[in-house]
Amino acid sequence: MNKHDGKEETILPARYDSKWNLLQQGQVEKIHRASLQILERTGIRMPHEGLQKALKAGGARVDRETNLVFWPPELVEELLGRAPRVFTLCALDPARDLVLDGSHGYLTLDGSGLQVIDFDSGSLRLSTKKDLADAVRVADYLGQIAFLWPVISAQDYPREVQPLHELAALLSNSTKHAQAMTAVNALTARGSLEIAAAAAGGEEALKERPIISNFQCSISPLSYEGEGLEAAFIFAGAGIPVGFMTMQIGCSTAPGTLAGSLALGNAEIIAGMAALQLMHPGAPTFYGSCATVMELKSGGVACGGPEDFAMQAMSAQMARHYRVPSNIGTFAPNAKDSNWHAGVENASSGAASIFAGADMMCGAGLLNGARIFSFEQLLMDCEIFEMLRRTAERIEVNEETLALDTIHSVGPGNHYMAEPHTFKHLREIWQPTVIDRSPYEKWLAEGRRDALENAHRRAAEILANHRPEVLTAEVKAGIDKIIAKYES
Repeated sequence: MNKHDGKEETILPARYDSKWNLLQQGQVEKIHRASLQILERTGIRMPHEGLQKALKAGGARVDRETNLVFWPPELVEELLGRAPRVFTLCALDPARDLVLDGSHGYLTLDGSGLQVIDFDSGSLRLSTKKDLADAVRVADYLGQIAFLWPVISAQDYPREVQPLHELAALLSNSTKHAQAMTAVNALTARGSLEIAAAAAGGEEALKERPIISNFQCSISPLSYEGEGLEAAFIFAGAGIPVGFMTMQIGCSTAPGTLAGSLALGNAEIIAGMAALQLMHPGAPTFYGSCATVMELKSGGVACGGPEDFAMQAMSAQMARHYRVPSNIGTFAPNAKDSNWHAGVENASSGAASIFAGADMMCGAGLLNGARIFSFEQLLMDCEIFEMLRRTAERIEVNEETLALDTIHSVGPGNHYMAEPHTFKHLREIWQPTVIDRSPYEKWLAEGRRDALENAHRRAAEILANHRPEVLTAEVKAGIDKIIAKYES
């Protein structure tokens, strides 16, 4: 448990007083206008019959053969205005609810890695549902992780129903909010709703307090899948917050310039959010971006360079322009190991998202461009986040914190180590959990342990001792029956 302002907390968000704007206001407007022009002139593929009928009735031009939709700018802007400005991501434990109000930044895991560094042997292997359950137990313990993603895939189950097993693992091992981001078609959307309703206490209870959320990804450039749109509408119809995320790759699926890539990705996101508001007016939605650039020597994905960091900051700023929460890809370095490379990229990435005021930040725990999960990396990412969120947090300036009486009492040339004022406030000083700040001789005597080894020891303690009782045996059995129904 952690303390903030004298109160026990199980969630540790970044708290924002000010935010870094990388774009000038005139540039934000230019990006917005460019995106509207893309949607009106170039169009975006949205192969969903019900949506196309509604769009045509609303004045959009629809090509039924190509499934291209050409949006009138005024329609996009009118629909975006329907989105709520503030809403809450509810949790099984109400004390862990997350208010998305623009003044808090919440960290989550990264999503859907396919490999895990085995905690006992250190070898690399395919991930399982048990690995995900263990990762979620660790995440449940860590105050820096505010909500949950399925950080690795349940590959020991059929691919068609993996998202259902993954959601069950999230809800069975933590009372934090779960973002069911692998449910990308009607089947898994309906199954996810049944599972969440079982955990929440029924369909009406879930609608009143949505303990899950979802997002759908565009397929850059300028495409959505019909199944993903249908899943979004199913979730929204049940009162579940649904966002839209772009993962465009500069020089590959997006222009090579940051302005062009931002305009393209922004067009994809606002088209998704506008479509949701057309089909479900007032539905909670959010702006998601995991934009990157192509690695020019290999043709792969770069992940973790200055272009990524700039896109993080600019995407958070564009979300503020539309007055909706942001979900920004953060961390997920291209480093293959938990080393200096990973630390540099994740510290830079975390700083970009936090100082730009991202509402949600996804990315803790994965390496190698979001492919490999490491328990140790999760602990180290939380350490980075904690340092950054404490740096960004406002300080109190008042009679107590200015300490003028204590300064006068100590006077010149003395020290503050024995002062009551020091004892009163010294526990407010940040203390590391995996970084070693001990004297050099002590570090040598203890075997030159580095942060990776310290993180392994701490993760082992959490895995051995933290076993949250979340769902009753009856509810778990009900969820198993739901999954079995969908498997058949």
